[in-house]
Amino acid sequence: MNRVLKPMMVSIFIFMFSVSLHAAEGGIVHKQGQLRVDGTKLVSQSGDLVILRGMSLFWSQWMGNFYNEDCVEWLAEDWHCTLIRAAMGVEHGGYLEYPDVEIAKVSKVVDACIDLGIYVIVDWHDHRGEAHVSEAVSFFSKIAEKYGDCPNVIYEIYNEPLQVSWSDVVKPYADTVIAAIREIDPDNLIIVGTPTWSQDVDSVFLDPLMDSNVLYALHFYAGTHLTLRSKALTAIQNGLPLFVSEFGTCNADGNGDVNVEEMEAWMQFMEDHGISWCNWSIADKAETSAALSAGASPKGGWKEDEITLSGKLIKNYLQCNK
Repeated sequence: MNRVLKPMMVSIFIFMFSVSLHAAEGGIVHKQGQLRVDGTKLVSQSGDLVILRGMSLFWSQWMGNFYNEDCVEWLAEDWHCTLIRAAMGVEHGGYLEYPDVEIAKVSKVVDACIDLGIYVIVDWHDHRGEAHVSEAVSFFSKIAEKYGDCPNVIYEIYNEPLQVSWSDVVKPYADTVIAAIREIDPDNLIIVGTPTWSQDVDSVFLDPLMDSNVLYALHFYAGTHLTLRSKALTAIQNGLPLFVSEFGTCNADGNGDVNVEEMEAWMQFMEDHGISWCNWSIADKAETSAALSAGASPKGGWKEDEITLSGKLIKNYLQCNK
C-alpha cells in the first residue's frame, strides 16, 4: 500500500470508530444498561424505571428499503427514538421463503441500533407462530448467537397470535422458543404476543410463563380498541408486565381518521403505568397509520410535508419525552 495512503486509511478508520463509540456512549443503552423486569415494570441495570419509546418498521418483505442505517440514525437523532422495532415478515414472501434475505435486513437494523446506543426489538412478525416452531427456534438461536451479549437486543418471539388459546397454543410455543434463546442468552428481554392479535392480555395472568424476564405484548389501534385499556388494567393489577410493541393512531385496518382524543388517553395510560411502546409504522404506504407520505426517502431526512398526520403526532410525543 502507498506510504501516504496507509496512514490516511488508518486515520479514517480511527475517526469512524470514534464517531460510532461516541454515539453508543451517548445513547440510552449506555445509561440504562441491561434491562430487566421487576414486577410489572421495566427497569434499568441499576433498578430505575425505564420507558422505551420508538417506532416500528413495516413488514420487512414489503418495506425492506427502510431497513438501513441512515433511517435508524434519523429516527434516533431527529425523532429521539430510544427503540426501533424490526418487524421481520415470516409468511407472505418473508423469512420462510427467503431466510437469508430477511436476516440480512434485520441485522442491518440491529447493527445500527447497537452503533447508536439504542434498544432494538427483533420481531418474529407472524400470526401463526405455532405452525412455525422449528423455524422460530432456528431464527432466534442465530440472533442470540450473534447478538446475545448486546443488552440492546429484545426478542419478540410472536407478534400477534390469532383467536387461539393462551395455555394450549401460545404458551407451549413460547416455552419452546424461550428455552432455545435462554440456552444462548440468559439475560435479554423477551416479548410474547397474546391471543386475539395481542389484545387478550387479561387471559394470561392466571397461567404466566416461568421466565422472569418476559413481557407480554399489548397491541391497540386508537380508532378501534376503545375498551382495551380495561383489559390492560386488569392484567397489570394481577401482576402482568406489559409492553405495547405495536399500536396505531387510527383504525385496526390501518385507515380511518387519526383519533387524537383516544391517543391522548392511551399515552397517559402508558405513562401512568410505565409501559414502553412502539408506533406502527415507518412506511410510506398509502394508509393512515403510515408515518410517512408516499415517496418519502427510506433514508430519513424527512421534511414536514413528507410526514403524515399520524407521523407528526407520534414524532411530537417522542420529542417531548427525549
